[in-house]
Amino acid sequence: MSHESSNALDTVIGGSSIGTTVAGHTNADAATVLKEAAAHEADGNRIAAIEVLRTATSNDEVAFRLAYLLDLVGEEAESISLYEEIIQRQTRPSINVLLNLAVILEDRGDIIGAERCLRQILDTDPNHPRARLFMKDVLSSKDMYYDEEQARDLAKQNALLDTPVTDFELSVRARNCLKKMQIRTLGDLLKVSEAELLSYKNFGETSLVEINQMLTSKGLRLGQSLQSHYSRMREEIYDEIRDKASDEILNKSINNLNFSVRARKALQLLGVQTVGDLATRTEAELMGVKNFGATSLVEVREVLGSFNLELRKLD
Repeated sequence: MSHESSNALDTVIGGSSIGTTVAGHTNADAATVLKEAAAHEADGNRIAAIEVLRTATSNDEVAFRLAYLLDLVGEEAESISLYEEIIQRQTRPSINVLLNLAVILEDRGDIIGAERCLRQILDTDPNHPRARLFMKDVLSSKDMYYDEEQARDLAKQNALLDTPVTDFELSVRARNCLKKMQIRTLGDLLKVSEAELLSYKNFGETSLVEINQMLTSKGLRLGQSLQSHYSRMREEIYDEIRDKASDEILNKSINNLNFSVRARKALQLLGVQTVGDLATRTEAELMGVKNFGATSLVEVREVLGSFNLELRKLD
């Protein structure tokens, strides 16, 4: 609920000032309107007070009081509009206007807008007690808001990734190949590359086109999860093989290893730069790269074997 001051506009950023008057209403007019509205309020008739105040909204004090009462009766949208009009026509926005607007915006879930109002105050008066107090609430709400948003987004994403691939319109051949590869969900599909799929028996370009079209329609792509998947996988592999190979070996560049030109180029196409990178790849991935054949695979196995390592095996 908005903050009420006995002198609504007695505090403005950078100094003190009475409210401005524009569009033909004098301060005397405003004083008369405020007095009449106050009498209605004293009688408990807020609606009548609002109607009186509407006659002189070009005066900032009248507009402030009207915005305050509108908020009390649930007319938040009009209240916000009035507060924003006051701010626009003031050279130095009223602190109380900014405070009230910040509170309403926070209540409506506009955390960014509320924070913006409060920063206008604190940039000039960093120790303003009410602004500091409200800012703590806003920042707390901001953290909570983003936590809830992230939780909702994560739940939606997980629900999508848990969708069985059998729910999508794929050919029998494509569906059977995915089943034999133990790719059961959309999430599983995002963890494999085109090279891995094409290396599987009976899985051809037609099936690949089918799957790519289906994923594209959902804003997804094959291998989308591979980067983060490989990062986690690499960390797990490093933990598992530290007793077999040192960090110096795992970080050794493939350019310094005894690979043929063909094998080295194929590894570069896969983005393999170090021994550690190579240990995270599967045989299927390597064999799916153009010009990478059985001879190159033997080279890779021998090089990794010399370090007591091997290619990653699919679970």
